[in-house]
Amino acid sequence: MESFEINKEDLERIKTALGGDDAELEKVLAEYHASEIAILFEQLPLEAREKIINILPTEEASEVISEMNEEQDPGELLISLHPEKRSEIIEELDYDDATDIISQLEEHEQKEILEDLDEEDASNIRALLGYAEDTAGGLMNSQVIKVNIYLDKKDALDEIIRQSEEMEEFNTIYAVDEFDVLKGILSIKSIIKAHANTWIENLVIKDFVYVKADLDQEEVAKLISQYNLTAIPVVDDHMKLLGRITVDDIIDVMEEESTEDILKISGVSEDEELSGNWKAAVKSRLPWLIINLGTAYLAASIIRHFDTTIERIAIISAYMTIIAGMGGNAATQALAVTVRRISLSDLTDRQAYNTVLKEFLVGLINGAANGLIVFFIAMIYDANLKLGLVLFLAMTGNLIIAGLTGATIPLVLKRVGIDPAVASSIIITTFTDCAGFLLPLWLATQFLLPHH
Repeated sequence: MESFEINKEDLERIKTALGGDDAELEKVLAEYHASEIAILFEQLPLEAREKIINILPTEEASEVISEMNEEQDPGELLISLHPEKRSEIIEELDYDDATDIISQLEEHEQKEILEDLDEEDASNIRALLGYAEDTAGGLMNSQVIKVNIYLDKKDALDEIIRQSEEMEEFNTIYAVDEFDVLKGILSIKSIIKAHANTWIENLVIKDFVYVKADLDQEEVAKLISQYNLTAIPVVDDHMKLLGRITVDDIIDVMEEESTEDILKISGVSEDEELSGNWKAAVKSRLPWLIINLGTAYLAASIIRHFDTTIERIAIISAYMTIIAGMGGNAATQALAVTVRRISLSDLTDRQAYNTVLKEFLVGLINGAANGLIVFFIAMIYDANLKLGLVLFLAMTGNLIIAGLTGATIPLVLKRVGIDPAVASSIIITTFTDCAGFLLPLWLATQFLLPHH
């Protein structure tokens, strides 16, 4: 099955059905999965979204809203609905999904929604709203299957069956004491296979992985990936069970973190929405471009310093732009690999040293290989052995500098507490541009111009 993509035919069908009676629209919508309807919402105005949500069964409507991206403003859609319909949809959502959507709204809108919910749902959502969005607490779902560790198999199964009526899927059971302190975990399979009179205390795994509510979501993702978990419990400082984080939540986190890193490396603020308007884009990018302009003047000052060399050896100006460009590309490669390594784990001093050494060797080999190419081009087109040697040395030197700066600068920034993805690219571009102009011009001055 292929992933769903918006096309004109689908949009036209939905828009035509929106203009007809409800029965026709309901018939057309039945052909689409909830996630596909959420994608179609990207091209539909709020009024059309409201009409579709009101026609869909509550369970499917809640799924559509939960599948909407944050940039599609599911909160705006939710607050626009009739209070009764809105409450029904929220009651169908997992607490973590409901909290994510409600948190996008203004405080008075949040209050309005929560006042219409029953006390248990409102209380759980209020508790989740109290956690920072990018922490384990902000990511978790407070709905869990938990049993008292001192129950026997029969009573535990009865309790699991009772609690499972409120949950769609679960694999892990959490064993707690009378104070909700987490004592261990067990699978539904282990309970079913156990003998009739077995105590839960004898089935639980007491050596388990857990996270505190204030742990950063990226660290949670690392733990789930490292231990191949489908879910991880969230506890407070006293080991009281607060909720769980499932692997589907982590997939969203990994996508979000990867997008954030890509935008940062490109000099784009993480606050800029991918589908945002031009004003937000300008506000996000202009400061970085102004900084880039300043560093470009530094590189230009090098060219001005060697204006005599350029006048007497004009061909060098064509080659130095190639060398500077190649250095920028090589540095970007080294930077991307290093930032990714940093984001996956905290590198030890030995690992950091090996990273820099590796990029030095890669820069040396790639620089020499590309240097030989420009050497032969200079020999063929310019019939100048000395020019070829100058270009070979300049290309090799700049790609070594590119590899070293691409690896070293993010490591240094990380060490001093600065996000390497944000500042690295501008610093590295300055190095490779300056070196890309300085090396060929200085070498040409030394070896190609007659000295007095």
